Amino acid sequence: MRVTAKDIAEIVSVRVEHPERIAELAAARVQPDGLVGSTGRLLLVAADHPARGALRAGDDPLAMGDRAELLSRMVRALERPGVDGVLGTADVIEDLLLLGALEGKVVIGSMNRGGLAGTDFEIDDKFTAYDAASIAAAGYQGGKMLFRIDPRDPATPATMQACAEAVRDLADHRVMAMVEPFISGRDAAGRLRNDLSTEAVVRSANVAAGLAPTSAYTWLKLPVVDNMEAVLAASTLPVVLLGGEVSADQDAQFATWSKALTSPTVRGMVVGRSLLFPPDGQVEDAVDATVEMMTA
Repeated sequence: MRVTAKDIAEIVSVRVEHPERIAELAAARVQPDGLVGSTGRLLLVAADHPARGALRAGDDPLAMGDRAELLSRMVRALERPGVDGVLGTADVIEDLLLLGALEGKVVIGSMNRGGLAGTDFEIDDKFTAYDAASIAAAGYQGGKMLFRIDPRDPATPATMQACAEAVRDLADHRVMAMVEPFISGRDAAGRLRNDLSTEAVVRSANVAAGLAPTSAYTWLKLPVVDNMEAVLAASTLPVVLLGGEVSADQDAQFATWSKALTSPTVRGMVVGRSLLFPPDGQVEDAVDATVEMMTA
């Protein structure tokens, strides 16, 4: 499906004339049977980057800045067999609801988007999007939070506490808490970078697993690094793999994912730009290859 100018005009008209329709569609939508679909694993398409001001995909700094194009690519991905749902902020999820693209799909709401990309306050990642109550009220399946730990930034404990409270609140509603942890730090130019060494990822996974008074509903969203065996041995919590940046060598990227998927701890993948903006532009081919890999 290609999202046209007419589709965008209809979305805007609903938002202007009948905004209550969004909540009605959320309440009436067909619910998924569970968190994993036909593959036995969870495959989500992610589009929460724009709300943090991160619009780049590959060499295009504004790739995710055109909403019609982004929605077109998301709908095309969601139509493919084996794609279980979406991770996004309210604006994107509501657009997809209005397009009828979320029937029977797992929906994970992105929660903390206040750590805007490239800012001095990036580590102070305020919860400016969904909260647990709004996720549960809409009938969505969970909430995702980004949890970056900068040992040199005193704002880290506030973010940590907010994430712990969100995990607790989601558990109270009996919906998934998806925690994406990193050890982070500033480079020489002052930009916040994630440490993708095995030691750092193992450490961040352990800290994230211990958040809140219960981990019963917690899943970890972890990057794929060289020594994934050590990373996946760090916790008994279910893990979804982070798709990461668009790679020029997609075959090598898929091979790395495929190896990690052999672990019983890995219960799925959350992929955004790598599927929505593949180097050859063929969304369907990238999605189908990922689904085939997950069922191998």
